[in-house]
Amino acid sequence: MAGAHWGFCPWLVLLCACAWSHPKPGDLGREDVRNCSANPPHLPVTAVNTTARLSALRQQIEAWNLSAYIIPDTDAHKSEYIGKHDERRAWITGFKGTAGTAVVTMRKAAVWTDSRYWTQAEREMDCNWDLHKEVGITLIVSWLLAEIPAGGRVGFDPFLISLDSWNSYDMNLQGSNIQLVSITTNLVDLVWGSERPLVPSEPIYALETAFTGSTWQEKVSNIRSQMQKHSKAPTAVLLTALDETAWLFNLRSSDIPYNPFFYSYTLLMDCSIRLFVNRSRFSPETLQYLNSGCTEPMCVQLEDYSQVRDSVQAYVSGDVRVWIGTQYTMYGLYEVIPEEKLVADTYSPVMITKAVKNSKEQALLKASHVRDAVAVIRYLVWLEKNVPKGTVDEFSGAEFMDQLRGKEDFFSGPSFQTISASGLNAALAHYSPTKELNRKLSSDEMYLVDSGGQYWDGTTDITRTVHWGTPSAFQKEAYTRVLMGNIDLSKLIFPAATSGRVLEAFARKALWDVGLNYGHGTGHGIGNFLCVHEWPVGFQTINIAMAKGMFTSIEPGYYHDGEFGIRIEDVALVVGAKTKYPGSYLTFEVVSFVPYDRNLIDVSLLSPEQLQHLNQYYQVIREKVGPELHRRQLLEEFEWLQRHTEPLSARAPHTASWASVLVASTLAILSWSS
Repeated sequence: MAGAHWGFCPWLVLLCACAWSHPKPGDLGREDVRNCSANPPHLPVTAVNTTARLSALRQQIEAWNLSAYIIPDTDAHKSEYIGKHDERRAWITGFKGTAGTAVVTMRKAAVWTDSRYWTQAEREMDCNWDLHKEVGITLIVSWLLAEIPAGGRVGFDPFLISLDSWNSYDMNLQGSNIQLVSITTNLVDLVWGSERPLVPSEPIYALETAFTGSTWQEKVSNIRSQMQKHSKAPTAVLLTALDETAWLFNLRSSDIPYNPFFYSYTLLMDCSIRLFVNRSRFSPETLQYLNSGCTEPMCVQLEDYSQVRDSVQAYVSGDVRVWIGTQYTMYGLYEVIPEEKLVADTYSPVMITKAVKNSKEQALLKASHVRDAVAVIRYLVWLEKNVPKGTVDEFSGAEFMDQLRGKEDFFSGPSFQTISASGLNAALAHYSPTKELNRKLSSDEMYLVDSGGQYWDGTTDITRTVHWGTPSAFQKEAYTRVLMGNIDLSKLIFPAATSGRVLEAFARKALWDVGLNYGHGTGHGIGNFLCVHEWPVGFQTINIAMAKGMFTSIEPGYYHDGEFGIRIEDVALVVGAKTKYPGSYLTFEVVSFVPYDRNLIDVSLLSPEQLQHLNQYYQVIREKVGPELHRRQLLEEFEWLQRHTEPLSARAPHTASWASVLVASTLAILSWSS
């Protein structure tokens, strides 16, 4: 699991919000760290003065004849991570947390955010802002009904409100005589003015053929074929999520933190293609790659990014039907398409097609995970040597993890901010250390590291939890039961087309058996140099059914508030299963290749089948990663790998065969010196 912006990211809402976001007993009633009743108010030094910003925004609200203005925390593409220039809610409120909604009236200003961010919000907001500690559109509307009179007008930027959110606001305002007003000019942007960060303008480049599974022309032909077969015969597909366009054309850039995307839309029609983007970011070679100088069906016509709404509106004036995926289409485009010309499915055909990797894409992703395993193993070896010296903290550890990945071939950057959490911090869902605020790593505590990389051939995400000292019996049991859940789901055989939500309980059963659980989802899809959290694959209710060629994370956990946290995360490929009798069945092939912490495994809890599966996995790790360590002459890491992948047995759960390690190491030395 990766810590990330998730205000409009469905899988992360499900993953994080269940238990960790729920207020604990007494939390709702605790005192605000601000004292706004004092004169002058007592505020932390970290609070931001927003008086001038709010005054300017209220002038705009009045000028547009509004009673209130809604400021969500997203961008026009419902991206998981948003660029600095899209951090409107953070700028107007001073609160920099990555989840929240602000609403401003002529007299009041309020922010809604969940329990992960309460303290941060109190420390960063001044007394102009009321903090609401329970979230949801229903609660926001209730507040609006109490604050503005009948006949009031509530403004919003339609490019920042999803179709689902608009429906929820509209439904909750039914019968109130309060009107929702769509305004395509963003009022916060008007106030932000020249201080607003510029939109990124780095070059947009085409991936080399070696790192793509199909040409963009083959992908376009595939989607057009699906259009022709659709019962409602759409004449165009509108792509609004950034990874859709990046995938379709095999193009990448760096507009979004941690994701190699660029701001764009695509209108893929039966006989032409329109790509809405900043044309100046293309080199002549990339323009030629896109066949941008012609008007044939396989030529990409470039239009300015800002013209997408007008262009779609003009297109739907004809005898056409536009196919959209409602999960990622914002209201700003939806509202210009007449209902009778709309073909709406939950996900676009690109989103569904992208989820199933072809054989080349599978091979690329697997290769990236082998190199990534080398980086993680090097990190664990380094920790094992340096933590006992007392020289490593959470922040320096996270930095070193990123540095090690940076040495790997085809590395582009981290796929999310590394979660490096020691002791009680590991029980926090959204914890990220800073240079100023972090905790020393200790041999007396558990340590959780959740990290990933973006490589030209694939995206990675892996979590390991370790303990370098003597864990308690409860810590070992909890860890082992999390591992049992990981194994049980990884080795599960299930009918083809089974939904992930049906399978998810297998990852929890070992914990449920003793009254333990975890408050997040069990996994998410992952892309080929795309999203680290790739929708719509996973184990949640609205994920699509499992199919061969999909990649998903498997990441059960357990979190003991105030003491420790455990998560074991692997990425797995959905493959065909061999069964005794003929049938269409699937299972998982784990492609993360880093051993688990032997010090935390109570082998007596493992069933014979679980133990066999674990030892087989360790053999695969040796076969996949051992040769790579050998090739690079990483002797210390090779020895570590041999020790940590020794077969486990019920009789000797925590001892490795040093003789076999010595033999393997000696052979390695001889081969390297020859």
